[in-house]
Amino acid sequence: MNTIHIVPPTDEELRSGELGRKLRHFNYGVVGEYPEQKYIRLNAKDDSGRLLGGLRGFVFLYWFNVDVLFVEEDARGAGLGRRLLAEGERQAMALGAKHAKLDTFEWQARPFYLKQGYEEYGRIDDYAAGFYLVHMKKALTG
Repeated sequence: MNTIHIVPPTDEELRSGELGRKLRHFNYGVVGEYPEQKYIRLNAKDDSGRLLGGLRGFVFLYWFNVDVLFVEEDARGAGLGRRLLAEGERQAMALGAKHAKLDTFEWQARPFYLKQGYEEYGRIDDYAAGFYLVHMKKALTG
């Protein structure tokens, strides 16, 4: 038997996406073909070009995964977070998403997401030094 070495991938191997393609083709045999992961990236800027907030996420297997939603403290309370999330959800649905999911810490935006129709489906206690991490989801409708 050959010796197997575990090594970091080369830049070319990362760019090629070969490993992801292998997993995707394996998955196709179980759940059928689905679109490749698509990214949603939004920025909110004022007239001077200052970045006030933004959203980063992606659609995979018909789920919108919200990675980051942030609004500067001095821009909060005026609906910017709601607008960013709604636009992200709109773009996700256009890409075929049927549901959305995200994680947030208890000191972050759990009440905000509840107001936007998300529900808590799980949490990990003591994820960060005495604070829990909340898993939330929402059905997307057009």
